[in-house]
Formats: sequence, C-alpha cells, structure tokens
Amino acid sequence: MAKDDNTPFAIRNYEAETLRKALRKMYLIRFFEEGAEDSYMRGLIHGTMHLSIGQEASAVASCLSLTDEDKITSTHRGHGHCIGKGAEVGRMFAEFFGKEEGYCHGRGGSMHIADVTKGNLGANGIVGGGIPIAVGAALTAKQLGTGAVTVCFFGDGANNEGAFHEALNMATVWQLPVVFVCENNKYGMSTSTERSTAVKNISERAAAYRMPGRTVDGNDFSAVAEAVSEAVDRARRGEGPSLVENLTYRWRGHSKSDRNRYRTKEEIDAWIARDPILRFRDELMAHGIIDVDAAEGIEAAARQEVEEGIAFAKGGTAPSVTEVTRYVHAEARP
Repeated sequence: MAKDDNTPFAIRNYEAETLRKALRKMYLIRFFEEGAEDSYMRGLIHGTMHLSIGQEASAVASCLSLTDEDKITSTHRGHGHCIGKGAEVGRMFAEFFGKEEGYCHGRGGSMHIADVTKGNLGANGIVGGGIPIAVGAALTAKQLGTGAVTVCFFGDGANNEGAFHEALNMATVWQLPVVFVCENNKYGMSTSTERSTAVKNISERAAAYRMPGRTVDGNDFSAVAEAVSEAVDRARRGEGPSLVENLTYRWRGHSKSDRNRYRTKEEIDAWIARDPILRFRDELMAHGIIDVDAAEGIEAAARQEVEEGIAFAKGGTAPSVTEVTRYVHAEARP
C-alpha cells in the first residue's frame, strides 16, 4: 500500500520486518505477564509482582529507535521494558523462579531484572529510583562521547518525587542525552493523578526545566514511536533532554495484593476496549504489513516462546544456600 502523509508514523518510518517484530514483542509481554500471574497463583513464584498488561505499546514503541548501545532505566512495573529492549523470556522467568539461569542469578526477582548487554540498566523497586540513574548514564555517554541515548521510564507517581525534579533540572543544565518517558496509567498505587498531581498533564512540567514536553495516547503505537523517536533524535544531536508522557492504563491492580476497590468495572472495561495490541495489529493489517494468517502466526509463536520459557525456568538450577549473597554485593578486587 502506498504511504502518504496520513499514514501512521511507524508505518512510514520503519521496515515491515521491524514492525512485525514489534507486534511479536507486544504479544510476548502480554503472554509473559499472564504466564507470570498464573505461575504466582500456582505457588511457583513467591513475593509479589506488578503487571503492565494493557501498557504494551508504551514499552515497545519507546524502545523502537534504540540500539543495544542505548540505555534504559525501568520501574517496579518493568517486565515490558525488559522485553522491549530485547530480554529473553526464558531468563526472565528463571529470575522469577529464583534460578541461577535468571538475569540476576535468581537473586533479584520481578523488580530487579537487568541486562547490561542490551543496555537495560535494570528495573527498580523504588518509586522514581531509576530517574537519577538515567541522568548518570546520560552524563557518562556525553563525557565519553559514545553517542548513546538513555530512555528513562517512570510512572505518574514518580513525577511527585523530589528525584524527578532534581534529575530533570540537572539534565537540562548539562544538556544530557536523556529522554524521560512517563507512563501515566492514571493511578499511583490507588491514588488517581487528579488527586495527587497539580498539573493536568505531567508533560507540562517540562516547561519548568526548559525542555520539550509532549503528551500522547500511550495505547497508540505510532503516536508513542513518533514522540519518543523524535526526542531520541534530538538527544543524539546534542540538543538535550525531553519529556514524553504516554497516557495508558494497567488492566490489573497495582500489585498482586491490590483488591482493586478504587476503580469501577466500567472504567476498566473502557480501557480494555482500547487494547494496544489489537489496535497495532489492526493498523498493520490495514496497511498491508501483515494479513490474518501472519497475525495469528505471530501470536502463536509468542505464546509458544512463553510456554518454553516457563519450562526452561522450571528446569533451572536452584542457588545453593551457601552462596546466598553471591552476586548481591560487588566483590572486592585484589
């Protein structure tokens, strides 16, 4: 199909194979988290987890223009970011299951998956904890002249933390190559942004730190890809940081202990009707990138990869109790 000015950004600017891989990653995130949820209910995973089901477009589209040299920092709701940056679901499940084959040798679990080989500096259990780390990574890239950009994911709750304001200020003062991506899913735990945040759009706060701010539909793959890729390009040109706000929604509760009494069924159903995966799939079909058979094949392959990942984790190696602190602390050099 011919591409014109009305063609969505992602269709105009990325190869068909890249878009098909993006759809596969979105399905991987969805099925990974459903598999993690099921494993938790079966007692195979302990502790808690924070699911991002419903937010897949934000994670994958935000990473679309990044290379392995570029960095990301993540959040407690970070599984999608890990997969968006190229993580293997088998090693992610192994981390969940507490196995040596996991990304952090089973010591970190859900909220501490990292893969520095892909530029993923890690999820973070502290609200806003990844924001200063992203600024540090961007400062390193600038000082060394690597040309790398850091994308910093954080939730709406983090925009009211002091670290957010300090980090954005410093990023502009030093003109750092960092893109701040706020995934605004409307609730910081159980508190709505209307009750917690003084501005209507979190992107408005960019003005205070002399950087561009933009709010987009976080369930629209092309809208996210356009906003973040333009901010990444700006950072690569040495023009400094940007703030992008992706308006999205988590279908599940804040965590596995959330009884979900602060939201109505009508609100949740309305957002489920805006499923980002189905929207992107339909967009690809409408522009001749895939057909029904291809879409079903991508979905089936992602589901199989997740099933194989769970099997891999189940058969993994349990850490020895005598090495419980190994890989937890940095080892002293001789």
